[in-house]
Amino acid sequence: MLLLVLILLLGGCSGSAPTNSENSPASATPVSSSPSSPSPLSNFEERLQFVRNGQYTYIWVFSRKDGKPLEPADSIFLRANAPQVVDWVTTDDMKKAIGGTNFNLEEGNLEVLKKRYVAEDYSGK
Repeated sequence: MLLLVLILLLGGCSGSAPTNSENSPASATPVSSSPSSPSPLSNFEERLQFVRNGQYTYIWVFSRKDGKPLEPADSIFLRANAPQVVDWVTTDDMKKAIGGTNFNLEEGNLEVLKKRYVAEDYSGK
């Protein structure tokens, strides 16, 4: 549900303002991107930034040890074993789930999660 809302918000904000060619000077040259302009964020970086914007103390990234996409059973397992996570976001390829929380998962079921998933701590990174 959150993913759908995010997609709809991003899609609605991506439109560009209409231009009026009658008022544009004929000698205008197209603007070229300079080499110092930042490169666009990858899907993972966009999702990670979304969770960071939630200002959580802890951010964890989970992926399957076999490298396959996450399945509905994985979602159920993650939510059941990390109920303290407030926001869950997945990448478009469904290979990573990013969770934001103010609870230290190391004091909870992190070891159980690590038995099944690769768990990366992105807190403060």
